[in-house]
Amino acid sequence: MAIKQNIILDKTFEFAVSIAVLYKKLKLEKEYQIGNQLFRSAGSIGANVDEAQAAQSTKDFINKLSIACKEARETRFWLRVIDQSKLIDVDIKQHLRESEEIVSILTKIIKTAIGKTTVVSKTESELSHL
Repeated sequence: MAIKQNIILDKTFEFAVSIAVLYKKLKLEKEYQIGNQLFRSAGSIGANVDEAQAAQSTKDFINKLSIACKEARETRFWLRVIDQSKLIDVDIKQHLRESEEIVSILTKIIKTAIGKTTVVSKTESELSHL
């Protein structure tokens, strides 16, 4: 049996690795504060997506992915600061595109999960009247 690919899990891991490389460049330029913030928020995206894979409930799943989405937005913020301030001579555009894509995917997954929860809740409510 083939293992089903989890696009968001792969994408957030690869993104964290690419941010780790950027973090190393920031450290070389002695940009420790912003580098640490960026590294923490970007790593948290993938960590929360990974944790969501073992969620104990749909509510837990939604919560973990919501945290990941917030962390992706924070990461996007720090990337924009780096880009606009020209702290280092690195093209940040690809990282920004990746962060936007991650936010978009996570938002869609969360909305889908919320929609399924609502349908299940309504069905359970309807069945309880029988």
